[in-house]
Amino acid sequence: MLITLTGFMGSGKTSVGRIVADALGCPFLDLDEVIVKKAGRSIPAIFEADGEKGFRRLEKQALEQTVAKYAESTAVLALGGGTVTVPGAIGLLQEKTLCIYLQADEETLRSHLTGKTEGRPLAGEGWEERLAARLPLYEKAAHVTIDTIGLTPEEIADEIIISCL
Repeated sequence: MLITLTGFMGSGKTSVGRIVADALGCPFLDLDEVIVKKAGRSIPAIFEADGEKGFRRLEKQALEQTVAKYAESTAVLALGGGTVTVPGAIGLLQEKTLCIYLQADEETLRSHLTGKTEGRPLAGEGWEERLAARLPLYEKAAHVTIDTIGLTPEEIADEIIISCL
């Protein structure tokens, strides 16, 4: 079973995903890292050359290939914050993965993103509007929602393992 973690950038998908994968003794993957490896360029370079539309095209291919590759085994995949905006992604996540939404409020996200926007082309001004637009998509994609407010990555991982697996 492929466990996917969704949520806005700064919600802890990568940190929590590594902990969950370690606890389960299975591979951890970060979709952004999969994209970078396949494209042979950084995310900012992809955005600069191909724009967001080009990045989303690569993201869709990487998601489809990763879901297919891990369909019969256990792995944890941290999605990009905008993966849910890719046409067809929500259906794929719902049908082929256990999708867990790491829900965080704006204050928590702001504290996690402050000073950590390098390599995140969409982390600049206006991210709050992007968050508001994506909230219903995260909820639609997820089988389970975990409220992360006030929890450490370890506590969130424990919640996932206890409640979902």
